Amino acid sequence: MINLAAGKCVACRGDEPTLSNAEIEDLLLHVHQWQVKEVGGMKRLEKSFKFRNFAQALEFTNKIGAIAEEENHHPLVITEWGRVTVNWWTHKIGGLHKNDFIMAAKTDEVFGS
Repeated sequence: MINLAAGKCVACRGDEPTLSNAEIEDLLLHVHQWQVKEVGGMKRLEKSFKFRNFAQALEFTNKIGAIAEEENHHPLVITEWGRVTVNWWTHKIGGLHKNDFIMAAKTDEVFGS
C-alpha cells in the first residue's frame, strides 16, 4: 500500500486530464472511507468526521485549513456541531486529480493525530 499522506501536491496547470474511473478505484484503496460524489458533473472526494462538540470540529477545520494553505490545494469544508465534512477536487480540471487523494490522506492523518 502506498503512503499518499507522505506525498506532496504538484501544481496543477489546468491542462491535465481528470483521473479515469480505473485510476480513481485504485487510489480509493489507499484512503479509508472516502466516497466519490458527483456534484454539477464533477467528481469529488467526500468524507465526514465526527467530534464530541463544536470546538473540536472547529479545531479540526483549522488544521485542514493549515495543510491546505501549505499545499496550496483547498477543499470545501462544512463545519457543524459534532461533524466536519470535507470535499476535495481540483477546480482547474473540474474533477479528481492525484492531489485530491494526497490531501484526503493528509486529512485522515490530521484526524488521527
